[in-house]
Amino acid sequence: MVIVIGGGLAGCETAYQIAKQGIKVRLYEMKPKKFSPAHSNPDLAEIVCSNSFKSNLITNACGLLKEELRTLDSLLIKCADETAVPAGQALAVDREKFSKLVTERIKKENNIEVVEEEIGRDIHLKDLIKGNIVVIATGPLTSDLLSKEIMELTGEDKLSFFDAAAPIVEKDTIDMNIGFIGDRYGKGESAYINLPMNKEEYENFWKELVEAEIAELHKFEKKEIFEGCMPIEVMAKRGIDTLRFGPLKPVGFTDPRTGKRPYAIIQLRQDNNEGTLYNMVGFQTNLKFGEQKRVFSMIPGLREAEFVKYGVMHRNTYINSPKLLDSTYNLKNNSNVYFAGQITGVEGYVESISSGMVVRIKYSK
Repeated sequence: MVIVIGGGLAGCETAYQIAKQGIKVRLYEMKPKKFSPAHSNPDLAEIVCSNSFKSNLITNACGLLKEELRTLDSLLIKCADETAVPAGQALAVDREKFSKLVTERIKKENNIEVVEEEIGRDIHLKDLIKGNIVVIATGPLTSDLLSKEIMELTGEDKLSFFDAAAPIVEKDTIDMNIGFIGDRYGKGESAYINLPMNKEEYENFWKELVEAEIAELHKFEKKEIFEGCMPIEVMAKRGIDTLRFGPLKPVGFTDPRTGKRPYAIIQLRQDNNEGTLYNMVGFQTNLKFGEQKRVFSMIPGLREAEFVKYGVMHRNTYINSPKLLDSTYNLKNNSNVYFAGQITGVEGYVESISSGMVVRIKYSK
């Protein structure tokens, strides 16, 4: 039997791939008995941050990796394709339907037993690794109890950084007299709602954004913030034009109202299959909820917006993989233990899934 700890993207992919070979797998997941600060869905493979799996183009590294995973019969990529929502040249999913579908497929697999227990409470890592192959795929939000046992196993303290998620708004509350649908340079499926800003609107918004109250001020002056998912208020504080060269860049768009390029533009990406919810692209934030409502409602087109979910920030932990793991994610000091997913330090959904595939390929040998 193989033990897989963690029912996220990497854990589910690993469990499924090993089970397909006729090997019994016991998959431990602490939900729904216990949730991390960022999780709320009781299903497996919950998507916490963006609903985008990034580019589908094979000329792009992530797009090519997805195509390789499709060739290798990846369960998670198959589920993502089946629950995809319009996102131009990217693969984005309806996060609720995606998690539900993965859960259904995993639980239908005869060789997988799902156990809803937190490792480190009544069941301990040191006992599981006696005579078993164990894959630890608990992600960057690994519980404190298990984190302590992983540190004891590896003899290393965990590393960490701060990550953030963006708000989600109801489409019907977006003012489409201001917003327009389209993709940059007219490419893609015209899948994004775009909210243009003139210079005065942008500068007023920027001023309120950099002065807004954040949830834990002392955390954000540190260098532990993940550059690839930086809170928008932190990015804004780097300079008044930083956002216009980042997530609010207007290049490739024309404002239908003026016939000219906007000074800045906010994009919203479809978040569910019905097209009733949209997330604010690049608007990861740790502003207080009231401040999010106040400041983001300054954006033209969002003045009457209803936010169904506010942005949050959370601490992500990972191990020192170059020191602890070999190239197949096998623990150097214990050949019975593998790691997979974001706990190893890989960045992104597709990369996490691929790490689970690598473990399966190594284990099958």
